[in-house]
Amino acid sequence: MRYFSLFLGLLAALTSMAQEHPKRELRAAWIATVSNIDWPSKPGLNAYDQQAEYTHLLDILKGVGMNAVIVQVRPTADAFYPSSYEPWSEFLTGQQGKSPEPYYNPLAFMIAEAHKRCMEFHAWFNPYRVSIRDSATFAANHPFHSHPEWFVKYGGRWYYDPGHPGAQEYVLQTIIEIVRHYDLDAVHFDDYFYPYRIAGEVFPDSCSYQDYGQAYANIDDWRRSNVDFFVRELSARIKQEKPHVKFGISPFGVWRNDDKDPEGSRTRAGQTNYDDLYADVLKWLKEGWIDYVTPQLYWHIGFEVADYSVLVDWWSKHSYGRQLFIGQAAYRIGRAGWEDPDELANQIALNRTYQEIGGSMYFSAKVFAEDRLGINAKMKSIYPSPALVPAMSWIDTTAPSAPTIQQVGGSQTDGVMLSWADTTDAAYYVVYRFQQGTQISADNPANITAIVPRQPSALQSWRDATVSKRTSYIYGITAVDRTHNESELSPTVSVRTRGRKGSVRVGNR
Repeated sequence: MRYFSLFLGLLAALTSMAQEHPKRELRAAWIATVSNIDWPSKPGLNAYDQQAEYTHLLDILKGVGMNAVIVQVRPTADAFYPSSYEPWSEFLTGQQGKSPEPYYNPLAFMIAEAHKRCMEFHAWFNPYRVSIRDSATFAANHPFHSHPEWFVKYGGRWYYDPGHPGAQEYVLQTIIEIVRHYDLDAVHFDDYFYPYRIAGEVFPDSCSYQDYGQAYANIDDWRRSNVDFFVRELSARIKQEKPHVKFGISPFGVWRNDDKDPEGSRTRAGQTNYDDLYADVLKWLKEGWIDYVTPQLYWHIGFEVADYSVLVDWWSKHSYGRQLFIGQAAYRIGRAGWEDPDELANQIALNRTYQEIGGSMYFSAKVFAEDRLGINAKMKSIYPSPALVPAMSWIDTTAPSAPTIQQVGGSQTDGVMLSWADTTDAAYYVVYRFQQGTQISADNPANITAIVPRQPSALQSWRDATVSKRTSYIYGITAVDRTHNESELSPTVSVRTRGRKGSVRVGNR
């Protein structure tokens, strides 16, 4: 309760600060393809309907302020893309091993559509999970048939054995295949490492422990070492393949309770990352093996067992220089503990009082697709202006050179057309628009009028169709690279729109 009271005081004292919407903030939504399904709406849709559903979902997410998506592309040792390792997913086509009809590459399509909207694409992998039900059948080309020694069954579900070196290497290769061949922004894991404990059932890895874990007196330590090895090895391989691709993990929201470890949080979670999932997330952060962490803080402010405000504070003190985002439980709005319609807005306001927190990921996309309890209007008040994804200095700090606006034209009917030369290393451009007489600064996100993808041409262009009659504007443009380093603002140009159809009047500043 002490932390809850502290939160209420902070919220009152820092209201004005929280209302200063940051220019740099990750705003992402998970798109689940199994369980809690966001897309496709049902397995076996034809390719045209799949594509239409996906692009419609992206438009909704972009409309509520999102600048990234996390898409579950390998949910159960199967693939939403043509793979040399694992079969097509039944959750895409209705039958494992069956390709889409008419044929297309869903992953390439999804990435291209996200980038077209200047949204990051994080490919979400479930590394060890092989099935979500007891009755699973596997396609003829599934490794389950050729390497049964790699698999174990627990709680009626199949898993790759995290302690078997052959299984470890195979799963690593399945992920690097995607990094190598696709234009990803990040590789993403959620909280599924070793599965959550099931009362009365022991995870069946005693044979692997006997064969490969005898250097460890404690099987729990061996299990943690297996996950450590996997995270460390994958991190190194990603950076070797493509240094700009980020590696992020979204763990369960509690690392350890403080009754087991003085470094743990003041929580009483029944299971924790370290003790039950064998995921020593703090070690990964300290060692710099991951670029970002997104703890799933799916509890409300004041929840006695795991108070959101307690955990936000704890994680802000344990990110060790890596980027910290918060996993937000948008799906819980209106449920027990979430009756307050401002619960989510209050959580974001609290996040913004911590400089260590760089944004949020929301579970999940269908909440916005359904506009559940009017959440989309609330999101637009939380995110009234666009935001750039935070840069990560340990990956790259060199910004592109500033562009130069070369041509300005248009009419009151068509709007203002800006053209500029393509800039080396630019991935996208940010167009700033200022009212005459206001401060010229790229620091205020309210001045962002568009974020424009780089076009495959020497001359870039964009049309501002939102101008008013008889109004003076000033435009400037920045170039932003793949890792979100932003150039200086270009030399600005001033424009005066007229009250009748005809060309705009242009002047340089």
